[in-house]
Amino acid sequence: MPDRSFLNWPFFEDHHRQLAEHLEIWCAKNLPVDHHDIDAACRELVQKLGRDGWLKPTALDTDNPGPLDVRTLCITRETLARHDGLADFAFAMQGLGTGAITLFGTPEQQHWLARTRAGETISAFALSEPRSGSDVANMEMTATRDGDGYVLSGEKTWISNGGIADLYIVFARTGEAPGAKGLSAFIVPAETKGLGIAERLEVIAPHPLARLSFDNVRVPAAALIGKPGDGFRIAMSVLDVFRSTVGAAALGFARRALDESLKRVAERKLFGAPMGELQMVQGHIADMALDVDAAALLVYRAAWTKDMGAARVTREAAMAKLFATDKAQEVIDKAVQLHGGDGVRKGHIVESLYREIRALRIYEGASDVQKVVIARQMMGAA
Repeated sequence: MPDRSFLNWPFFEDHHRQLAEHLEIWCAKNLPVDHHDIDAACRELVQKLGRDGWLKPTALDTDNPGPLDVRTLCITRETLARHDGLADFAFAMQGLGTGAITLFGTPEQQHWLARTRAGETISAFALSEPRSGSDVANMEMTATRDGDGYVLSGEKTWISNGGIADLYIVFARTGEAPGAKGLSAFIVPAETKGLGIAERLEVIAPHPLARLSFDNVRVPAAALIGKPGDGFRIAMSVLDVFRSTVGAAALGFARRALDESLKRVAERKLFGAPMGELQMVQGHIADMALDVDAAALLVYRAAWTKDMGAARVTREAAMAKLFATDKAQEVIDKAVQLHGGDGVRKGHIVESLYREIRALRIYEGASDVQKVVIARQMMGAA
């Protein structure tokens, strides 16, 4: 049984603890799903999560509007990731994909949210391009005003849910000013003429990813989220909310690696005694436990700070993502080492965790970029 003592920390309220308990029961009954067909598995997960109400926290409830509860998002991602990395992916993309609509959409645009919260519509966040990943201000894709709408031309890549999404939130250059100030955000349904799947992308931890092509894709003016030129601010605001949750997913992977390692060192015999009696092994376990708790403190501090009404948590979220993802990589590496040959055997849980964790140190702002963000926040406050 995983350590759940962190739920007694003062960051949480009773409804968070109840959520964790109920979701744990759900996960034990429903996860993992069969990953043989990744697209089908992801669709199934979105449907199941939506059917049973777990996607409700990912977007605004238009009948009872209020801010997103970031602690709920983090607890959910941590729990899902501990059971099945693809389940975490499916949950997270429903929130990230519609974050711009939740935070900045008009009432007409927000009609999409009931469908994504119910698991009936799969969403995607289309920001990265072949030559502009972390450097969002260098975006090349254009959205040109034409009569009563816009025409989008260019490419997006590394788009999660690419190829299976029903709805894309697309960022493009509208040119109100140079660099970051000339970007805008648009709602683009998947069936829109001219939107194509240029390439499906295979990565070490299989997830639905794609490179998208936009060949004179026409959308109405009503597809614009916010005002022209607001795109960078919208994207950063969405990431400000969801970046902490990436740390939470990493935390879930790390907790699972620690749990598997504790079982391993208790059951495996070396030199006539359990592995856990070796001091070197105990040192590894202590380091893993320390990294898990330290990461949890940073993740839930960032989430709590946002939930308490902070306008921005740029520094806190960057610290949480950087530390939790980097330390989860180290924890999982130690788990592989403790499992010996089994740790690198395809299909073993710690082998799959080793593949799952690596991407989290890249997406939604690579670790090196997070260091720049933190430094600039600190120097700006000095």
